[in-house]
Amino acid sequence: MKITLHTEYEMNGVSLKNRFLMAPMTRSRAEEPGNIPNALMAKYYEQRSSAGIIITEATQISLQGMGYAKTPGIYSQKQIEGWKLVTDAVHKKGGKIFLQLWHVGRVSSSKVNGLQPIAPSAEIAKDTQVYIFDGAPNGDATFVPVEKPREMTKDDITQVVEEFRTGARNAIEAGFDGVEIHGANGYLIDQFLRSNSNHRTDEYGSTKENRIRILKEITQAVADEIGANKTGVRLSPFISFKDMNDPEILETIMIAAKALNQIGITYIHLCEADWDDAPTIPEDFRIKLRANFTHTIIATGNKTPKEANDLLDKNLVDLVGFGRKFLTNPDYPKRVQLNATMNDISDPHTLFGGGDARGYTDYPFLDV
Repeated sequence: MKITLHTEYEMNGVSLKNRFLMAPMTRSRAEEPGNIPNALMAKYYEQRSSAGIIITEATQISLQGMGYAKTPGIYSQKQIEGWKLVTDAVHKKGGKIFLQLWHVGRVSSSKVNGLQPIAPSAEIAKDTQVYIFDGAPNGDATFVPVEKPREMTKDDITQVVEEFRTGARNAIEAGFDGVEIHGANGYLIDQFLRSNSNHRTDEYGSTKENRIRILKEITQAVADEIGANKTGVRLSPFISFKDMNDPEILETIMIAAKALNQIGITYIHLCEADWDDAPTIPEDFRIKLRANFTHTIIATGNKTPKEANDLLDKNLVDLVGFGRKFLTNPDYPKRVQLNATMNDISDPHTLFGGGDARGYTDYPFLDV
């Protein structure tokens, strides 16, 4: 049987009605104070529950782990209760949803959370900004440069591992089907993985094997807490923005993949660049990853349905993620099936932030 996006998939005990994944997208709609998910967010995710699986927007595991304004958390009871609105809404529509656990590390500013950033090494990320909302007339986010981080102590590392564990436990309490550990896009775990951002000389740095240690410890802690079958990890070997260009990263990722396979997690989610001149991921990398990681592999990065189906048919991936297409087309799988016209972004000002439905939950469904 030819495998396509519309083929069902059994993901280590989680039954998916198709192979469309709604990719995590930061939208900054959480309520302040408290960074609490709300009913508007529940409607947004509910509308998109025709995806085989939804991965939520990145969700900080602590106030220290926060890097952008109005992003939701998973470390307070009010946040847990807020997320229950989301999971209840998605499950009532027959959808599946994982929460993405996030710590930004050095990609932050005290203007966001009142705290100095922490990182594997005390080195600022050049040409990197985060955003706040400071009352601009059009409601737009205001970008501010990141601040110099403090190098993490061993106690800091132990605390972060426990915060990931607690975040996973809280996610299950909130009704999620599982969690995705965010190890991509220049955030904390990715900072440990890369030689250019990790200059430590202890057991968390200096070699590729040491640089994956915190990823292994976090993943093992989460898997021990909620089960490896409910645990996924996102990685971004070919993305180097936020000052993350590391010549050793591809070798490091393969070492990490073997370690994650040994832990037995459900999936690795490759975040692939989605801009026009982005690097193409070589097929031999995908073949090697498949050999080193025997469970579910996901690819996300501005793919057309045809490109996605080709990857599925070649057994290089098992699920394919779509971001902006789901943002503007809540019924994206149906539109692909019918080869229907797609909605475009209605107003770029509404991508990050906003207190109402505009550009968030007002994208139309097909009238069929």
